[in-house]
Amino acid sequence: MASADESGSASADPSPPGAGEAPALTVAAVARRLGVAPATLRTWDRRYDLGPSAHSAGSHRRYTAEDVARLLVMRGLTLDGVAPSEAARVARESHVQADVDGLTTPATPRSAAPAERRDASVPVTPTLVVDAALRGDEAAVRRLLATPEPGGVLAWWTELVEPARQAIASRTVLARAGEDADALVVAAVLAGLRARTAPLQHAHVAGRRVVLLLAPPGEERPLVLHMLAAAFAEQSVDARIVAGRIEQNRLVEIATMTRPAAVVLVSVGEAPDLDVVAALAAAHPQVPQFVHVPHDAAAEHVPLDRTVHRSRSLPGLLHEVLAVSA
Repeated sequence: MASADESGSASADPSPPGAGEAPALTVAAVARRLGVAPATLRTWDRRYDLGPSAHSAGSHRRYTAEDVARLLVMRGLTLDGVAPSEAARVARESHVQADVDGLTTPATPRSAAPAERRDASVPVTPTLVVDAALRGDEAAVRRLLATPEPGGVLAWWTELVEPARQAIASRTVLARAGEDADALVVAAVLAGLRARTAPLQHAHVAGRRVVLLLAPPGEERPLVLHMLAAAFAEQSVDARIVAGRIEQNRLVEIATMTRPAAVVLVSVGEAPDLDVVAALAAAHPQVPQFVHVPHDAAAEHVPLDRTVHRSRSLPGLLHEVLAVSA
C-alpha cells in the first residue's frame, strides 16, 4: 500500500497493524488530532524528545498511539500554563494508556468547552498565548489572559500582551474564513480588562474630573488605550476613551462639556495628525495634554506648549497624568 507523506493524512504502513492496534500516524495527522501546528510537533521532538517512535525503512518516522498519548499530556499541561520543559518531563515520565479507538478522530476544539479558571500560581508566557491564538483556541486564550498579573495591568501589558501580539504579527499564516489570531487576543484582552475594572468603578472619587484618552484623526484606536484606562482605574482615576470620529471642533466641544483633568493622545503611526492637539491647546490652554508617539520623526510634529507634553514611555505617561489628575 502507498505510504503517506508529511502533508497527507495517515495511511497504513507496509505491514498492516494487527487487531487492536492503531496505525502509526504522520506529523500532519497527529497535528490535526491534537489541534496544533505541525511545526509545534517538530519543535517538541527537537527540544523535548517527544517525537515519533515508529519507523519503517524508506518512510518517515511515525507516531504510535503511545506517542500521541504523551503528546496529549504535553498539550494539556501547556494549555494550563505549565512551562513547556516541565510539561515535557511529565509527559515523558507518565505511564500513558493509548486511546486506540479515538486515535484517528480529530480533537474537539477546546473553544467548544466552557472556559476554565487558570491556576494563578502557574506562570503564563507570551508563547502560550501565541500558540493558543494560532490554534484558534478562544477558550484557552481567554483563560490565559483572563486576569492581569498582581503587578497590575501595565506589567501584564508590557510583559505578556504586547510580546504576544508582536509575535503573532511577525507570523505569516494562511487563515481560513473567520480565523484571526490577533482578533482572539484582542477580544480576550478587552474581556480581561472589563473583569479587572468592574470592581473598581465604585472607587472613583466623587467630583474628580475624568481623563480623556484618544487616538489622532485617521488612526484606529489602539488597544493600549484600554490598558491605560484600566491602569488609571487602578489608581481611582476615571478615564474615558473617546470613540468614534475625532475632529478638532468635536474634541473642543467634548473638552468643554467634560472639563477633563487631562487629555492623552496615543498614536502608533509614523505621521499622526496632531492638529487636534494644537486646536485643543488654543481653546482650553488650562487642560494638560500628553502626547505619546513611538517614532522620533512623529515627535518632531508634537506642538509642544506650556501644557502640551510628549510622553516617551507608558510608565512615564501614567505617572505624569496621575500627577495632574490626583
